[in-house]
Amino acid sequence: MNKILLIIQREFLNRVQKKSFLIATILVPLIFPAIIGGLAYIAIKDAQSAKAETVQVLDESKLFKFESNKRFTFVPVDVPFEQAKKVYMETDYFALLYIPKIDINKPEGVAIYTKENPSIEKVGDLESSIATQIHDLKLKEYNIDEAILKSLRPKVNLKQYNLSDTGEEKSSNSGILYGLGFFLGILIYMFVLIYGIQIMQGVIDEKTSKVVEVIVSSVKPFQLMLGKIIGIASVGLVQFTIWIILISVLSSGTLAYFGLKMPQEQMMEQVTKQMDNDPEMKEAVAQQNSKVTELLGNLNEIPFTKIAFIFVFYFLGGYLLYGALFAAVGSAVDSQQEAQQFQFPVTIPLLIGYMGLFMFILRDPHGSVSFWLSVIPFTSPVAMVGRIAFGVPALELILSMALLIGGFLLTTWIAGRIYRVGILTSGTKVSYKVLAKWFMMKN
Repeated sequence: MNKILLIIQREFLNRVQKKSFLIATILVPLIFPAIIGGLAYIAIKDAQSAKAETVQVLDESKLFKFESNKRFTFVPVDVPFEQAKKVYMETDYFALLYIPKIDINKPEGVAIYTKENPSIEKVGDLESSIATQIHDLKLKEYNIDEAILKSLRPKVNLKQYNLSDTGEEKSSNSGILYGLGFFLGILIYMFVLIYGIQIMQGVIDEKTSKVVEVIVSSVKPFQLMLGKIIGIASVGLVQFTIWIILISVLSSGTLAYFGLKMPQEQMMEQVTKQMDNDPEMKEAVAQQNSKVTELLGNLNEIPFTKIAFIFVFYFLGGYLLYGALFAAVGSAVDSQQEAQQFQFPVTIPLLIGYMGLFMFILRDPHGSVSFWLSVIPFTSPVAMVGRIAFGVPALELILSMALLIGGFLLTTWIAGRIYRVGILTSGTKVSYKVLAKWFMMKN
């Protein structure tokens, strides 16, 4: 155990004391606020200098009325279509909007002509404007009052409750659980992949060091692998924690400097202004506040402490499992280019867990495929954290954790046997047959 701790200490201090670590730890958090500040400055200047796009409108149906706004200035024309196109080409207008004589029940033939490909946002705005007017025209045609129409389409909000074996009721919300599983699953996938590759690169760089030869002769391969993986993992966790803190603080300060506010603050201000002029908005906000209260109640029912513990466990377990495999690959090759042929097969199970998160876990967290993905060690780090928010039976969770620990110990042992030979070998053309031979060597 003392040897493992010494290796962990060596790996940690060897990386933390490097100038590259200090530079990356400080510069990366500065880059994000700098990018945010630069984009915020450009956005402000662009908004100040923005001009409304001019749209030439040829409405042969005589049914539509377009009012100019901040985004578009509408210029109606009343000439034949071919002539309208010639007029448009002689101007610097953004687009020609052509509306033929149409049946509002089947509005076909509406088209937009531009000199260059427009953005999807601008096209969407024009489509929305036309669709809104067709909606209003249909209401008038059938003599339907819009208020009555709204009352005929009530919104139904199913309240969700979970019943325990004792009959206890707990509120639930599938949307929150879906979002939580989605976020945690992607987070695990990114962390395991990024830091696993860091281990591989660190081992490749260390092959040229004579110190590693002394270490290999002094400790068992398993101890060396375990100490190296945990040591590098601790460096990554420390660096990531510093990044999160600095990026959050500096980004908030940058937004405050430019007088910008978080999106939710801007939305609240906009809603407050609308409430002053629209009584219906007050009722809508009251209903929204009720939903927010219900949402907060659902959040209180989620066992965040348990989820956080399980997330940390699977993060470390997945990192250690894949870290051992990446370390074995790094010890077998002499460069990053040579590692690519072995790196992809290592990441395939992790990729299966990532894709399974969207195809099975989040769609049916209690299905048979979700169960197997969450207990197999190579996919469980991503699958189980995506599934845990929906509730997992204790026996399944214990089985998954036990198999993950066993999988980590097994991969570390296998990788250690390859590492002890590969770390001292250079210039050898490595194949899977060679790796198997290294693994079978007794001394």
